[in-house]
Amino acid sequence: MTQRIFDGHNDALLRLSRKDRTGAIFLGEGNDGHIDLGRAARGGMTGGIFATFVPPESTDRASADMRQTMPDGSTGVPDIQREGQQRALAVTLAQLAIALRIERKSAGAVRICRTPAEVEAANADDAFAMMLHMEGAEAIGPDLDELEVLYSCGMRSLGLVWSRPTIFGHGVPFRFPATPDIGEGLTERGLALVKSCNQLGIMVDCSHLNEKGFWDVTRHSQAPVVATHSNAHTICPVSRNLTDAQMDAIRDSEGVVGLNFATFFLREDGKRIAATPLETMTRHLDHMLNKLGPKGVALGSDFDGALVPVGIGDAAGLPNLVAAMRVSGYDDALIDAICYRNWLSVLARTQSCATL
Repeated sequence: MTQRIFDGHNDALLRLSRKDRTGAIFLGEGNDGHIDLGRAARGGMTGGIFATFVPPESTDRASADMRQTMPDGSTGVPDIQREGQQRALAVTLAQLAIALRIERKSAGAVRICRTPAEVEAANADDAFAMMLHMEGAEAIGPDLDELEVLYSCGMRSLGLVWSRPTIFGHGVPFRFPATPDIGEGLTERGLALVKSCNQLGIMVDCSHLNEKGFWDVTRHSQAPVVATHSNAHTICPVSRNLTDAQMDAIRDSEGVVGLNFATFFLREDGKRIAATPLETMTRHLDHMLNKLGPKGVALGSDFDGALVPVGIGDAAGLPNLVAAMRVSGYDDALIDAICYRNWLSVLARTQSCATL
């Protein structure tokens, strides 16, 4: 029996916004990008957290991820400028509209889910469960009014920043080798956004957040702290990855970290090379399990947003990662926790903290 998988992060809505705003190609099976309904079914992917993302106006995300030489001799990309709210809101709403069209066109094959129970119910009916996330809160204004509207549309997970500054905090730029200790902490508006997310039961995602901002979240959030798509800085010292101290804090909050499949967040040399062995992924998983425990590790593929190992390729190749886990000695219960159960559990813990 194929292991079911609920993935913590992908950029399929961004890809569809560039390829097919109707969302129709998601409902078939093709060879473009990483995820569609056909390949998800073959790979055991029964759902996931789908991000809206506002690409930099001056470049696209693919080029933003390319390594360049930095003035300090490290590698990465130049710091990306702040994004305007008006454009960010328009892009975000357009991508949310694609998700809504997919659900409507699917005749029940895809459901936008708001709770873990709805995910379980969808999967019991062989429907694909789509939860909504915003990667970077630029679409939200200083009074946070947009947060209420996005929540009503089904958004249940929010990344305070992408790798650029916002009115809420500072994203960590793509640099290798480098620590995440870059820039200042959350602003007063950022702290207010964390509080509002806690009240609504929206999961606060610290992937892309710099270290000072991360510690502000751990001090002020009343809900579990998560990083939907980040890896171990000890193994791959890119600024986007988590230090051991950060993982300890996430464990103490009963939070979760999703393994990012991007090769430049996996490899010790920080390179974009598809021929990256799956053992590199299980090495990160081993370290994450040691720091976070069996309830604190999940998957956050970054499908459609990054170059992934050729041994996986796309959603249809997910069983190869499961097989690599078995080779590493993971039993069925641990694999099910990492691949499926842990995201639903932390979502439930987050929503139980809601006060509104």
